[in-house]
Amino acid sequence: MNERVVVDPITRIEGHLRIEAQMNGNAIEQAYSSGTMVRGIEIILKGRDPRDAWAFAQRICGVCTLVHGMASIRAVENALNYTVPPNAQLIRNLMIGAQYVHDHVMHFYHLHALDWVDIVSALDADPAATSQLAQSISDYPKSSPGYFADMQKKLKGFVESGQLGIFANAYWGHPAYKLPAEANLMAVAHYLEALEWQRDVAKLHTIFGGKNPHPNFVVGGVPGPIDLDSDSAVNAKRLAEVQDIINQMRSFVNQVYIPDTLAIASFYKDWGGQGEGVGNFMTYGDFPEKGMDDPSSYLIPAGVIMDRDLSTVHDIDMHAADQIQEYIAHSWYQYENGNDSGLHPYDGETELNYTGPEPPYQHLDVEQGYSWLKSPRWKGHVMEVGPLARVLMLYARGHDQTKELVDMALSKLEIPVQALFSTLGRTAARTLETKVIGDTMQTWYDNLVANIKAGDTQTFNPTLWDPSSWPNEARGVGYMEAPRGGLAHWIVIKDSKIDNYQAVVPSTWNAGPRDAQGQPGPYEAALAGHTLHDPKQPIEILRTIHSFDPCIACAVHITDPDGEELINVKVV
Repeated sequence: MNERVVVDPITRIEGHLRIEAQMNGNAIEQAYSSGTMVRGIEIILKGRDPRDAWAFAQRICGVCTLVHGMASIRAVENALNYTVPPNAQLIRNLMIGAQYVHDHVMHFYHLHALDWVDIVSALDADPAATSQLAQSISDYPKSSPGYFADMQKKLKGFVESGQLGIFANAYWGHPAYKLPAEANLMAVAHYLEALEWQRDVAKLHTIFGGKNPHPNFVVGGVPGPIDLDSDSAVNAKRLAEVQDIINQMRSFVNQVYIPDTLAIASFYKDWGGQGEGVGNFMTYGDFPEKGMDDPSSYLIPAGVIMDRDLSTVHDIDMHAADQIQEYIAHSWYQYENGNDSGLHPYDGETELNYTGPEPPYQHLDVEQGYSWLKSPRWKGHVMEVGPLARVLMLYARGHDQTKELVDMALSKLEIPVQALFSTLGRTAARTLETKVIGDTMQTWYDNLVANIKAGDTQTFNPTLWDPSSWPNEARGVGYMEAPRGGLAHWIVIKDSKIDNYQAVVPSTWNAGPRDAQGQPGPYEAALAGHTLHDPKQPIEILRTIHSFDPCIACAVHITDPDGEELINVKVV
């Protein structure tokens, strides 16, 4: 009898995600992804001043703390044809870049590494051998036997107290773990190191945006003035702090993150053949040097790759009614003119229509609606967005550093280029793009300093701040590449107020349910074919889902096919 394995919610993500895996023996025949939380920000924004939308939209997520604010102000600027000063573009790039580096490092160590690293095994490691291993792959200074012995002692204290704390309630000892004890100890030490590192690098947002999380923004530029002689502006001291933060970021990425990724991946090469998904990839493009209206200046190019064909990149039009559409055939929403057709976000509707059983339910009714996520499509095709899509796009477009990094990783791991289209490839791509963006942050910083030295300190354009200068009706799209993938906000403005607002987020593209044609979303497609060593400990599901870095809690239960709870993890 075919049974279902249910993981609800998936932990080590933001938000609430349920995965149901239809089993055929120990193999996943089909998978179903359900977002179990309503967002509703679009409804809250209707009727408000467009210049204020970013402050509300930014609260969609507390992990990518600035991306929705950025997409929102870009939407208003696009609708009103509002140009932004060069310094503001550079500061925005630096803030987004800092979000990438911070987010990717935190994801690898604190959300994803525990799928590959057996924490308890680290207790058996030899600190001297761990030191030798660490020094063989990196020149990171914190690699002495004493350093690793101290980290092992700290971990031992967790275990002997009977409380693993942040490492509790996982599948330690699962046969799917392959790292030797010394590699596990090295990874645990860097896990703890990254906790301290992230505290310092988040300061870049406070320098330019006043606070973190949720830094401040403004339509038409950035809120912080530049005045090298003022204590209440971005001055010489604060610019020097930004340089120090960039140095910290790049050092940790080069000396810890990249070596750890390659070292861990070398024990899991078989995952280069699992978790591909749909084989279609999309990027909106981001990091403009000359403004959002000049895509040729973007670091990340826009485009679509179909069927893993890197020789052809298709153009994407964010405004075209027949390109990006959202479907709801298997979502808990309803459209006025029926649920089988898609709507472009300019015409998007957010009308709730939940008719299913109240949670906790034994199983989702996958023939009906089973998710609070919609199903976005590009010209009817399912698309994966995120770091893998961006690295593939850069690779396809001939970006020199990306090609060099990808070829280096494939060579070191001795795996073919086809391994990029996998759970392993998705994880490695996130690491490699972190280096690309971290290195480019230095260029943006240098250009900002050069502008200031040349006498240009403008960070805000006031020309369209007065609504009396606006047209009676306007529409625009603000898009960017958030750490988890292509993010866009579409806005319709009438009589200086928001008439319609729709946000299509990366995890909607990746985690959305099936559409009216029965096409599975990327999460669902990526899980099909996985073999679970133990359906009661489905670490294989976590590995592939976490490789996307879902942003959809802190309590998880897993049920067996009869609905009985197996594990219950709660935060108190």
